[in-house]
Amino acid sequence: MESSVVQKETASIIWPGTPLSRAFFDRTAPTVAPQLLNKILAAADGRAGRIVEVEAYVGAIDPAAHTYRGKTPRNAIMFGPPGHMYVYFTYGMHWCCNCVCGPESDGSGVLIRALEPLRGLEQMRAARPRTARDRDLCRGPARLTQAMGISGVQNGIDLVGTHDGFTVIDDGMAPPKDLTGGPRIGISLGKDLPWRWSVPGSRYVSGTIAQQS
Repeated sequence: MESSVVQKETASIIWPGTPLSRAFFDRTAPTVAPQLLNKILAAADGRAGRIVEVEAYVGAIDPAAHTYRGKTPRNAIMFGPPGHMYVYFTYGMHWCCNCVCGPESDGSGVLIRALEPLRGLEQMRAARPRTARDRDLCRGPARLTQAMGISGVQNGIDLVGTHDGFTVIDDGMAPPKDLTGGPRIGISLGKDLPWRWSVPGSRYVSGTIAQQS
């Protein structure tokens, strides 16, 4: 498999695999979400992790989605082209990152909830110095953005290709088969929608998940 070079200014990393295409993201969020499992979120500074937990959020039909009530300056990226990163600030202290999915104006995306750290662990530890165990560096959406160096600066970057500092790579590891989604975490509305998926048995998932493999 060919190697892709992710570049930002003078920084670059080489990771075996292929960046995901625009067409990959141009599908419904509940379709894209489980297919993102086992893909690599890679940064230009060398940090990288395997995606092990995700949640889908689906615009106007999903009361838990930021886009449920329509387009605002805060959520405008979610209504743009698929394959971009939507980053939002929550609880006045944490950033969370999403992959925009579906056609423009759909307002849908996939929240990346947890990664298995693969490369750049020293940088991740420096970003999260109070973390006692490496398994906890990216175990949760706010933890992973801190560990990976993602903040509001990355809101709107293009994940397709290798020019905006972050990309999602298929390195040949297939997503788990025959997953059944479970309830999402930390929401008060839309709890009945089974749009959370994780890699079965992963030590890096952020919490117990009601799904079967």
